[in-house]
Amino acid sequence: MSSELSLAKSQAANERLHAVIPGGAHTYAKGDDQYPEGMAPVISHGRGAHVWDVDGNSYIEYGSGLRAVSLGHAHPRVTEAVRRELDRGANFVRPSIIELTAAERFLAAVPTAEMVKFTKNGSDATTAAIRLARAATGRPLVAMCADQPFFSTDDWFIGPTPMNAGIPQQQTVSFPYGDLTAAEQLLSAHPGQIACLILEAATQHEPPPGYLAGLRDLAHRHGALLIFDEMITGLRWSEAGAQGVYGVTPDLSTFGKALGNGFAVSALAGRRDLMEQGGVRDPRERVFLLSTTHGAETHSLAAAMAVLDTYAQEGIAARLHALGDRLAAGVREVAAAMGVGDHVLVRGRASNLVFATLDANLRPSQEYRTLFLRQLLTNGVIGPSFVVSSALSDDDIDRTVDAVAQACAVYRKALDVDDPAPWLGGRPVRPVFRRFA
Repeated sequence: MSSELSLAKSQAANERLHAVIPGGAHTYAKGDDQYPEGMAPVISHGRGAHVWDVDGNSYIEYGSGLRAVSLGHAHPRVTEAVRRELDRGANFVRPSIIELTAAERFLAAVPTAEMVKFTKNGSDATTAAIRLARAATGRPLVAMCADQPFFSTDDWFIGPTPMNAGIPQQQTVSFPYGDLTAAEQLLSAHPGQIACLILEAATQHEPPPGYLAGLRDLAHRHGALLIFDEMITGLRWSEAGAQGVYGVTPDLSTFGKALGNGFAVSALAGRRDLMEQGGVRDPRERVFLLSTTHGAETHSLAAAMAVLDTYAQEGIAARLHALGDRLAAGVREVAAAMGVGDHVLVRGRASNLVFATLDANLRPSQEYRTLFLRQLLTNGVIGPSFVVSSALSDDDIDRTVDAVAQACAVYRKALDVDDPAPWLGGRPVRPVFRRFA
């Protein structure tokens, strides 16, 4: 791609987006403030691991759909399954037979779960898990992992963040990841009050030996439930998620993102005795668990089954790890060669890589992130992370590593003068969770 990246149409479209959509996007993480000023492409279409913007520029894409599109855009097996269902109707007054087959297929892939309920987004699934845990235990408090970035758009999670305008005081407490002693201290500080502990089983770091099993035992000893948020780890770690890799069965778990390869489907799964409290065959007081008009749209469930079948038959989880390993090795090699190996870092599981940009004092820097993103975009790579899809080719990885090398050369220049400003092109990218715009 030319160093003179033209984004005139994208800039005009961004202005129109802000005029009709608060924030200019339906997800804050997709906002143009997450990209260098004037360099936020508006996407026209995508195929495989590549996307094109409205200006006609093409990019190798990472973090597709905020980690949702793990098979690549317009995957033929998924789109064909969706097309078949569209001709049969999308939504009915009673359950369709595909709701049964999709539930059975999901539970076959996640054998640690006994029942499942589908919905449209991750927030609804995690909040349903919280509601069910509170009802089952009769307790008000939610304990969430403080070291993980996002669980829900609902009040119980957003309340403790800097963007809590309009939210009353919430009954949410937190614990650090990987520290059983801290978790036990939290449970002991609120005796008989904590309904559940919710966390991602792993993110950028693998769990310490015995941590997940110890956390489950600790929760149960204090009368609380353990909930795994598998929105990211589901399918990317294995078909059965992180629980399938680490051998620890939570009481409840939530899945989404990769489950539909971009189509809107998520799931709450867990123990039968808990899930049935949201049904109609249990003698206990009922829980209004999940009741969504569009939760079981036939085409989205067809997409989910096609995704699960593709993962199982083509070894997709293993391919994601292999691609990530290749990318991480290449990025580390060129960063070291350019003298920025301590400043441009690749972290996380191979199937879920992120990058960190550190300043001259090895502190996280939004300014250096802006410089890095700007150079990647100029050289035909887009992504807030290095999260791979299985559609990437070896050539795509090689081209990405070349783009990173060129970005690292500029990064070195900025470090040498201890000032990235000349390479920013405007204001730095901004964190999503901030009190004022």
